[in-house]
Parts: sequence; structure tokens; C-alpha cells
Amino acid sequence: MNTAFPTSGSRLPFLDGLRVAAFALLIPYHVGMYYVTWDWHVKSPAASDTLEPFMMLSSPWRLGLLFLIAGAACQGLMARRGVAGTLKDRSLRLLLPLFFGMAVVVPPQAYFEVLTKAPALLPGDGGYLDFWWAYLHGGRYCRGSDCMTVPTWNHLWFLPYLWLYAVVGAVAAALLRLKPPALRMPAWAWLLLPALPLALARVFVMPHFPTTHDLVHDLYEHLEYGWLFALGWASRTPLGAGLWAAALRLRWVALAVFLASWALLLAFAIAYDRVAPPAGLLVAARALRGSETWWAIVAACGWAQRAFPRESPLLRQASAAVFCLYVLHQSVIVVLSQGLRPLGLPWGVEAVALVGLTFGLCALAYLALRRVPGLALLVGIQRRRGRREGRVAPAALA
Repeated sequence: MNTAFPTSGSRLPFLDGLRVAAFALLIPYHVGMYYVTWDWHVKSPAASDTLEPFMMLSSPWRLGLLFLIAGAACQGLMARRGVAGTLKDRSLRLLLPLFFGMAVVVPPQAYFEVLTKAPALLPGDGGYLDFWWAYLHGGRYCRGSDCMTVPTWNHLWFLPYLWLYAVVGAVAAALLRLKPPALRMPAWAWLLLPALPLALARVFVMPHFPTTHDLVHDLYEHLEYGWLFALGWASRTPLGAGLWAAALRLRWVALAVFLASWALLLAFAIAYDRVAPPAGLLVAARALRGSETWWAIVAACGWAQRAFPRESPLLRQASAAVFCLYVLHQSVIVVLSQGLRPLGLPWGVEAVALVGLTFGLCALAYLALRRVPGLALLVGIQRRRGRREGRVAPAALA
């Protein structure tokens, strides 16, 4: 396989495959959140810790991988369109769906969260329209110290973070105008050195600045996701060109190291489920948890080059649909979960139904909305000008 460095203006076909694969995990993961003991918007009566070990297989790296992909795509966009074009493109393709999503797509999630956790707080007669009207006017819904401020972006938090990183990256590239030299280091260094900032942030920053997803007070996540975005950006320049070849070469090693770290952290979680771990062991576990994020990403990037070595029209169409499905999927899951709940299905059957119905309904919505120019843009479908109606551009999650 040719692993020569691709220029910033060229496409990396395996990134489409990576993007689609990462999203393919997103719907099962958020369906899983309905059935585990971790906090989420709505919870199944059958919630237990059964699925949690499997959820831990993707939770450390799935979103980080999307930020890495986004960094690579934004560098290519900057190379083609410059800083002004990049800012215009990212603002239209990220902020419009964010505002529309907060006003229209996300409110059902907030409604069912209040309905199932604190129904006495619902305004008016407790119906959805009364809640939606109150939601749009802003406010707080509190159950003890647990408060939800509305309007909220819920799962759409990814969009303002990505917009911020794209703006910072484009402005910095325009101001600095650096021509970085090629960074030459052995393949194994790509497995270890980029993991070090992630491990240090997990040990020293995360305990003091836990995840909030509120953009302003989220130092740990900015260090993690900003670093991965920067690595993706650098990978399209001589400075980080060695990443892709190293990932391909080390795909087996990275996969093995990631799975070993997952097993160790799972054993740690089981052993110290009810008692506090020794301080030194806790630090080691946090460092391992930070590092495994990178090891999983390296494995994913390496195997994607094997699985998706060339352009595919079908894959590009799937990649173009990703953003729309991302915008819609979590509200669809929440609404479907409450619709299926009275049927009393076994939780495993219900979970499979939720996954299948969510994919199906979101795909149908994409096929319908891509033909409506105004609505298409609001749900993240970027139409290209062309003779064929319904032709769409690659996803803005790139």
C-alpha cells in the first residue's frame, strides 16, 4: 500500500470510512446509555451494569477520533479556501444546525427528562407544547442540586467545540504562516508521545476540572479534544505527516495495547467499585485511561487504511449523511424509548429495536430533508450546486 504523505489539498479516502464507523457506534452507544447505571436523560426500568464493560470499549476514544478527523478536514479546508472561507463554511455548517437543534431537535429530550425525573416541574398542563414554549423562554429545572438550564444543546455540544477549534486553527494558521519542517521520528514514538499530554491532563487536570460540556468551564475536555484536533490538523502538514504511516504499521500493536488497557481498567473498576483505591494506583489508572484514548485512535486510523483504501461513492454518500443523523439521533432515541416502554419488551429485544428504528428513522429523515434546501442546511446537510437534485457535500463533522 502506498503510504506517502498526501498533500493538504488531497483527500484521504479512509477518513470517510472512519467518520462513518465512528458514527455507527454512536447510536448503539446512546441506546446503551438508556440501559446502564450512568446518568442520562431518561433511564430504563431495567438499567443495570451489564453493558458497562462494552460501553467502556468505545467511550474513551470515539469522540476524540471525530475531533482528530475534523482537524485533518479543517486543515484541508483552510488550504483550499483560506481563513475567510473557512470561517464562513464552519459557521454556516456548524452554528446553524446548533441553533436549530437547540430550538427544535433537543427540546423533546429535555421534556422527557423532566417528565420522567421531576414531572411536578412541568409548566401548564404538563403537555409538550407548554413545555416547549417555556423552554424557548429559558429557565432552570432543578431536582435538589441536579439542575438543567434551558435552552440546552445536550448532545450537540460537539458543534460549538468544533467551531471554536476551527476558528482558532484557521486564525492561528493565517497569522503565523508557519511552514513546519517534516518531523522524523520512529513509528513507536507516534504511539507514545501524543499519548503523553492526554495522560497528564487526565492525572492533573481532570480531577479539578471535570467534564461539563458548557464550552466555558471545561478545561479538561478542551485540553483533550483541542490536542486531538491539533494532531489531526498537523497530520495534513509535513510536521505530522508520519502519523498515517505509523498508524498503518502499528495497527496490531495499538489494538493489542488498547485492549490490554481496557481489560486492566475494567479490573480496576471492579476491584474498587465500593472502596477507594490507593492514591498511587488511582494516578496510574488515570494515566492509563488518558493514554488508551490515543492507542485506540491509532488502531482505528491504521485499520481504516486497510478497510477503506480508495474512494467509494457509497461511502461518500454515507459520510455526507453522518451530520444529519448526528443532529437527529439522540432525540429519536429518547422519544422511541418512551414510546416502546409501555410494551414491556425484554430489555435486550427493546434495545435492538431502538437501534434499528433509530437508524431507519434518521435515514428516512435524511433522504427526505436533503431535498428541502432550507431545512437541509438546518440539519447539517450541505447541498452542492449541480445538475442532479439532492447532491450533497461531505459531512460538516469532517
